[in-house]
Amino acid sequence: MTSLHHRAQPRNHADIVKSVVASSSAAGRPGFAASWRRSLIHHKIDPGRAERLDRLTEGEMRERREAAGLLVAVATPVLDRLARAACDTGCTVLLSDAEGLILDERVRSGDLGDFHASNLAPGSDWSEGAEGTNGIGTCVAEGRPVVVWRDQHFRANNTGLTCMGAPIFGAGGELAGVIDVSSARHDMTEGYARLVALTVQDAAHRIEADLFRACYDGARILSTGSGESAPQGVMLLALDRDDLVIGATRAARRHLGLEDGQIGRLPANDLLEEAGARGGLQEAQRAEMARALARNHGNVSAAARDLGIGRATFYRKAKALNLEV
Repeated sequence: MTSLHHRAQPRNHADIVKSVVASSSAAGRPGFAASWRRSLIHHKIDPGRAERLDRLTEGEMRERREAAGLLVAVATPVLDRLARAACDTGCTVLLSDAEGLILDERVRSGDLGDFHASNLAPGSDWSEGAEGTNGIGTCVAEGRPVVVWRDQHFRANNTGLTCMGAPIFGAGGELAGVIDVSSARHDMTEGYARLVALTVQDAAHRIEADLFRACYDGARILSTGSGESAPQGVMLLALDRDDLVIGATRAARRHLGLEDGQIGRLPANDLLEEAGARGGLQEAQRAEMARALARNHGNVSAAARDLGIGRATFYRKAKALNLEV
């Protein structure tokens, strides 16, 4: 891989950025014009200037990782799985916190020097306020998955990168971090980047679901809508022994119209029936048990463990819900 800092950059990239931002229709244009405008006008970044590579000290990094301890722990196995495929194609896999600071990475040793030379390394700030439009910072700023293709980046010295980021939302619906896969390959096609982006989104959803389950350890977790792999995002509810909703993911809150003041006070059956969920709580429970059985190839004991209930309780609920086991 050629070092990104020695790769020839388009000489007029900064001029293009400034002309787009100067356009009266910049804020309403598709693509990244709005992000370019934020970067230039609000953050006052010069797109043609490369800033020095500042990173947090070891002590500062230790504090940031401790602050995001559960996120890092839950994300680790997911990052490992994603890296087994992504790193073989010359990509780096990154995890940032909610402010765009890189907390962790997965990268082949042969590629590490080039990515670190571009400041894609733990301890680096990739918020829009620091780097302008990019796969981590713009994902943080807009709260949505992004693919930032080469010269869609704000800074000219980042236009050799293709970055695919997806947000991870915490158990209370807040932004918890970003998972990003970045490539510096010349032969990276837009089609392949879109395919990688879907894999990144799937990884973000897995981390989000695992993070939610970890935060509500001991509660009964119920999938709503199309389940935790729905296109709208991870849709999970946490219920207590009385079937009161004590937690909900961001997507579930939006899908069901659930407000903060209802958490801990609203019965799940009332919530699902108000939202028009077919059969309310019983249908949702039946679907969740069926999914648990499918995941465990019909093994009732394993399915019960997945749901955090006893084997006898699983049989009793299955009978009440007319679910064949």
